[in-house]
Amino acid sequence: MGAKLAGRDRRKLRIRSRITGTVERPRLSVFRSGRHIYAQVVLDGDGRTLAAASTLSRDLKGTLDEDNKSDAARKVGALIAKMCLAKNVDKVVFDRNGYLYHGRIKALAEAAREAGLQF
Repeated sequence: MGAKLAGRDRRKLRIRSRITGTVERPRLSVFRSGRHIYAQVVLDGDGRTLAAASTLSRDLKGTLDEDNKSDAARKVGALIAKMCLAKNVDKVVFDRNGYLYHGRIKALAEAAREAGLQF
C-alpha cells in the first residue's frame, strides 16, 4: 500500500467517524477514479442507496465526450441533485471520502448545491 493511499484511508476513517447518513440527512458519498467519478446518496442506518450517478450513467451517456474531468464532475453533481430532489431529499451530509476538497470533488459539490441540494 502506497503512502498516498494510506493517507487517504486515514482521512477516510477520520471523516466517517464523524459523518453518518440519517433519514433526515442522508450521506452523499463521492468516489473518484482516474477516469470516472461516482456519487451516491446513502442511508447508513438501513444500508440503502437512495440515488447513484456517475460519468457512466445512462443519463449522461454521449454528453461527456469532449468534456474535461471537472466538467464531467459538474454534470454528475447536477444529476445526483436532480435525482435526490425527485425523491424529496433536499438536505444531505457531504462525504468527500478522504479526498481533498479540491478539483473534481469541489466541482461536483458546487454543482449539487447549485442544483438545489443543501449541505
